[in-house]
Amino acid sequence: MKQEFFNLQINTNGQNLYEFTDQTLNWINENNFKNGILNLSIQHTSASLVVQENADPDVQTDLIKYFDKLVPMDNSLYIHTTEGKDDMPAHIKSALTNNQITLSIKNKELLLGTWQGLYLFEHRLESQKRSIIHHFLGE
Repeated sequence: MKQEFFNLQINTNGQNLYEFTDQTLNWINENNFKNGILNLSIQHTSASLVVQENADPDVQTDLIKYFDKLVPMDNSLYIHTTEGKDDMPAHIKSALTNNQITLSIKNKELLLGTWQGLYLFEHRLESQKRSIIHHFLGE
């Protein structure tokens, strides 16, 4: 049984979905992982992780619009507004999505669906530096 860690840094440029599937696949291939579990964990409370369609960018646009309607950027609705109009909405969006994702690796393949990709879902309007911890356990 082996265990490996990798800290993927992603610089964001405002609210958007940032695909990192290729970086994760490269790390899996470089380490010759055969079978096991991969846990992804984001170390932030104003961004999240999602597995989402990577074929049609309209899906990403619609997700952002939906979450903006669900959790409006209106400071009159929140007490926590220290960092601006996106502060509390970013925390709520993060709470509604995922801060960790666990996936399987079987026969050297990350088990994602045909149109699925790994995304950092940035909820803040300004540029951020985000860390996604990859933790592999297996062979």
